[in-house]
Amino acid sequence: MLPYVTFPITHFSLLKGGPAEFHSSVPVTRSFCARCGTSLSYRHADYADRIDVMSCTLDDPDMFPPTLHIWTSHKLGWVKIADGLPAFATTKEAES
Repeated sequence: MLPYVTFPITHFSLLKGGPAEFHSSVPVTRSFCARCGTSLSYRHADYADRIDVMSCTLDDPDMFPPTLHIWTSHKLGWVKIADGLPAFATTKEAES
């Protein structure tokens, strides 16, 4: 499971350094630390106005507690989601 927070692209910036980028498919760009390989962000061309940022890479990740779970259909069998938050087999939009 990967905890991330979505920001409007205009409200997010790195204060120091620059990530390496990898185009994992035509519409998707993933960024990561070029030195250690830590996953940093995910961008999709269909949603160019926003960026998903791995919350554990932020200065204060506790500011962004989870509000829901998505893609639970891909979780490992031993993962138990028992925090009472909404859970979706794929995306929230697909099931709304």
